[in-house]
Amino acid sequence: MGTNQYHEPATELSQETRTFARIITSLQEECEAINWYQQRISVEPDPEAKAIMQHAQEEEFLHFSMDLEFLLRRTPRWRVAAQNILFHDGHIVDNAEKGEEQEENAD
Repeated sequence: MGTNQYHEPATELSQETRTFARIITSLQEECEAINWYQQRISVEPDPEAKAIMQHAQEEEFLHFSMDLEFLLRRTPRWRVAAQNILFHDGHIVDNAEKGEEQEENAD
């Protein structure tokens, strides 16, 4: 029943790394579900069916966000990178470059 989430022998990986891989896989699955709902919503002519799909997609947004937060809490460098980009106005690439500069100056 397993997935192909490991690139190294599972028995050689720590429990922490296996949990990380599981959450990464969950994050990927939530992304796929969000995408599938988006496609369905974009072509659904029935307003009631569309509303149900939109509600379901919103649940996937929550699941994705919980998975991401779990990973960010356990990966400090990833959290710093995300904090430099997420929820900031301006050009995304410019924000990323500013964040890289801040990380370099902090080291």
